[in-house]
Amino acid sequence: MPFKPPPFACDAHCHVFGPAARFPYDPKAAYVPEDAPFEALQKLHSSLGLQRAVIVHASCHGADMRVTLDAIARSKGAYRGTAIIDSSCTERDFQRMHAGGIRGVRFNFVKHLGGRPDVGFFRKTVDRLRAMGWHLILHLDAQDLVGFESTFRKLPVPFVIDHMGRVKAADGLEQPPFKTLLGFLRNENAWVKICGAERVSSKGPPFTDAVPFAQALIEAAPDRVLWGTDWPHPNVKWLPDDAALLDLFPLMEPEPALQQKILVENPARLYGF
Repeated sequence: MPFKPPPFACDAHCHVFGPAARFPYDPKAAYVPEDAPFEALQKLHSSLGLQRAVIVHASCHGADMRVTLDAIARSKGAYRGTAIIDSSCTERDFQRMHAGGIRGVRFNFVKHLGGRPDVGFFRKTVDRLRAMGWHLILHLDAQDLVGFESTFRKLPVPFVIDHMGRVKAADGLEQPPFKTLLGFLRNENAWVKICGAERVSSKGPPFTDAVPFAQALIEAAPDRVLWGTDWPHPNVKWLPDDAALLDLFPLMEPEPALQQKILVENPARLYGF
């Protein structure tokens, strides 16, 4: 029987792409996806029984926040979002984004998407986020968990690791990147998303080899775990079925009270629903 999420369950990691005719893609983007507009995302959420969402602004739109702010506004309070910024972002821009439902800034460390951010700009942004009461989203390659361990441990703001740190399931639960990720979760500022089973999996559909990693993360910090679809799944080897991904969730966490915490209470606390 398909898993039925609790009322006000949140898809804490999804994207809106285009339509390009209205929201052009960044000419410098590492990838240009097919349009995946607001209407299609709403249709998905309706079919899955998800009432809230966090739009993760994607690198294909660069620092042009219009597509994400438009989706949040059209959701009538059901969506929040995260931003990508550049050095031109002003205090007025921050205030405008906050009013529009943005609550964090995402930094991309993934090599095939452009690699590491400028260290000085990263630190300056962290100071701004601290003043705003926002958090960081960190999109990393697994080896970055080890390479940037000392930097991330010192962060003075909440930070969320995307996609279970993009670890490789075939490397096992004892691999150094995953052990480092579990270590981060001893820090009250550290959060993690147990989405991206299709990215963590080494075996392919139905991606059940990713489940033990999610279980270990939930056990480590159930109050700081988020779940999301990652729709429409850009740059994946295996394009998943979203209903099947949702059905993995009760394998990751079978206890209804913890399901409620991860799908409803945790995102409400971090994003102010």
